Amino acid sequence: MIFAVAPMMDWTDAHCRAFHRVLSRHAVLYSEMITADAVIHGRRDRLLGFKGCAGPVALQLGGSDPARLAEATAIGAAYGYVEVNLNVGCPSDRVQEGRFGACLMREPALVAECLSAMAGAAPAGVEVTVKHRLGVDDQDPEDSLFGFVETVAAAGVRTFVVHARKAWLKGLSPRENRDIPPLDYAIVRRLKQARPDLRIVLNGGLCDPATARTEAAGLDGVMLGRAAYQRPALLLQVDPLFADLPAPHASAIEALRAYRPYVCDRLAEGVPLNAITRHVLGLFHGQPGGRVFRRVLSEHAPKRGAGIEVLDAALGAVADGLKAAA
Repeated sequence: MIFAVAPMMDWTDAHCRAFHRVLSRHAVLYSEMITADAVIHGRRDRLLGFKGCAGPVALQLGGSDPARLAEATAIGAAYGYVEVNLNVGCPSDRVQEGRFGACLMREPALVAECLSAMAGAAPAGVEVTVKHRLGVDDQDPEDSLFGFVETVAAAGVRTFVVHARKAWLKGLSPRENRDIPPLDYAIVRRLKQARPDLRIVLNGGLCDPATARTEAAGLDGVMLGRAAYQRPALLLQVDPLFADLPAPHASAIEALRAYRPYVCDRLAEGVPLNAITRHVLGLFHGQPGGRVFRRVLSEHAPKRGAGIEVLDAALGAVADGLKAAA
């Protein structure tokens, strides 16, 4: 079964993905959403490059121009991504103004055209997929979801990541769109029953890998979002649950020690410590020493010239807390 960590703006950058890979070898890790124009005209190495992250990594694109999306797909595939995913789920005003994201649920024929162009530009071994909502605004989810999937599947797409909520493009912020529209996992299961030939991956409101696996019974996979980022130690459960493999590390503290060489390498390249360690702040959530760990990093990592000694001090605080609690 597929397990993926969702693409999240300002969160799932290269440093985050390298950290998550330390916690799971099996998980599919996604980039942040990157617009096709940014891929074509931007600083590609900074946007697309990744180090210290072997294993399956997917690129998520935003856009609605088939030719530009095809060009961006070819560029991204050359960087080593195994999947290119089209965002048809983001409800933000800025994304709507660019005519991409969730508003494209109203234009399934255009989405199909975009994905067909992307698939034509993708080399062998790179899959083109789509992440989308149940519908938007006053659309009936049963009609919008099934009609959307039928149209897009006819273009050759086989994998659909379904965020099991509608999006309200007027009246709700992106944050409210993650919480207020009700979840409907049952309709996603009905979609799989209607189209057993497709890979259907469930996303939305899943709080941990074990719950996600239960909710995804009969489906092809799950995608965990903010829970994976805010409490990354949960990812140590992924390989045993989804791949019948031992976790890469026996504990969160061992995983962070394994991440330390990556941090040192990026510091040597001039990357600020805080740009890396902001992704690990929730690692010891609810554990002895966890608050001190977070405080040390929050107070000292942003300082100019902060080095690996700050991470070591935070690690030491956790180790002391665990010893005191034993």
